[in-house]
Amino acid sequence: MSALLASFTRHLPLPIRTFTSPLRSMSQPAWKTFAPAPAPKPFRLALVQMLGSTDKDYNLKHARELILKAAKGEDKKSDVVVLPECFNSPYGVKYFPEYAERIDFVPGKPYDVSKSPSKTVQALSAVAKEAGVWLIGGSMPEKDDEGLYNTAMVYNPSGDLVTIHRKVHLFDIDIPGKMTFKESEVLVGGKKLTYFDTEFGRIGLGICYDIRFPEQAIIAAHQGCVIMIYPSAFNMTTGPMHWELLQRGRAVDNQMYVSMCSPARNLDADYHAWGHSMIVDPYGNIVGSTDEKESIVYGDIDPQKIVDMRAGIPVRSQKRYDIYPNLTESAVVGQWAVC
Repeated sequence: MSALLASFTRHLPLPIRTFTSPLRSMSQPAWKTFAPAPAPKPFRLALVQMLGSTDKDYNLKHARELILKAAKGEDKKSDVVVLPECFNSPYGVKYFPEYAERIDFVPGKPYDVSKSPSKTVQALSAVAKEAGVWLIGGSMPEKDDEGLYNTAMVYNPSGDLVTIHRKVHLFDIDIPGKMTFKESEVLVGGKKLTYFDTEFGRIGLGICYDIRFPEQAIIAAHQGCVIMIYPSAFNMTTGPMHWELLQRGRAVDNQMYVSMCSPARNLDADYHAWGHSMIVDPYGNIVGSTDEKESIVYGDIDPQKIVDMRAGIPVRSQKRYDIYPNLTESAVVGQWAVC
């Protein structure tokens, strides 16, 4: 494994260089140095494409059943289980205030799940511990004193809430004759990018619309993440257009794994999810996918594929930072929520 780590880190970007250009002369905060990523190891990922309802208690109960099933796996146990965006509530601006819960998580400070004001947090913590898996709890409407957020939660196999990700880029679109949606009518955008460290590597986290902004995945790859995972809910307009394309594009551009986990399609709901939860490898190949129905997608994440891709097509060492800015250098200090 030490050889794999050495090979993996050898193909991470070279140290930031100093250069002169009109863009570089602008005031840009220095890039913050983070701890080295854990040694990457193969692991099994499971995406729970869950069919939800308007009943939060039912959604939590059903999520528990599917998480336990996903953790058990088909032929071997899963290591990471992912729920979809807004798994415990309907997706829609009119529902967010009603279904929102306080979490009161502060990065870097101890969090007592037993005293959490969120029953969703308590339920997911319990099932993560019962299943003995890392659990990305999809996302849920979260409220605090500053407003409402679309928030993903991460639990370790002991049931500890280790970090949260508040959706950074809000889904505000207007496609004439097809789709209009404005999360910003009720939600506030998050202010941090997020990754978390596990015993098998570093994982980057975003939510749905975040995938359309390549900078987030670029920075994650620079920080040693083996995969970007996005709990998501594309619809019947954006799904056919870009669901697969965006995942394969982010994977190839950054030579890393990318995955999106969708709700199952519920035609009785106001919002019809595209489904088709998917895992893509660094070559842009689809490792696992499904249709629109409730199901579980399994896939093996193999860090050696990242090493091989970056060695064969070494774009990361061929970056021309002498003629364009290094995105990681110009990122805002403190932009990452690190557990």
